[in-house]
Amino acid sequence: MSLNKVALKTALIALFTAEQEEEESASQSIERLATGMANAIETFVKSGQVTVTVATTGTATSQTGTGTGNIN
Repeated sequence: MSLNKVALKTALIALFTAEQEEEESASQSIERLATGMANAIETFVKSGQVTVTVATTGTATSQTGTGTGNIN
């Protein structure tokens, strides 16, 4: 599954819209925005699939190697 940019954008728009309409606790605005953005970004990153290619050498009981990959 690839990273879901549409869902991230939707989450951020919802967050900013809710904050724009906030009438109480203006002093907590930065905290609410930071928490909301952190949650949206975490969900976005976890929506991706990590693909890794691993190359190993050794015996059946002792392996060494490296892996390279990316988030799709």
